[in-house]
Amino acid sequence: MPSTSSSDAQNWFKSSHSGGNTTECVEAAHLGESTAIRDSKATEEGSLLFRPGAWGSFVSALQNGRLR
Repeated sequence: MPSTSSSDAQNWFKSSHSGGNTTECVEAAHLGESTAIRDSKATEEGSLLFRPGAWGSFVSALQNGRLR
């Protein structure tokens, strides 16, 4: 399983959908074929790791308004 620790800082980037205020900060990292997401204000809390199919389904559900 790929590492998703904060020491992998070069892999993490801020989501383009994160707001300009300090309450909405999501970071993502492409780790091999998987995608990880985490709260940039609480990186020590860990991250969620998605396999390619699951990530695609998640993004599609967001784009189509199936998740609120």
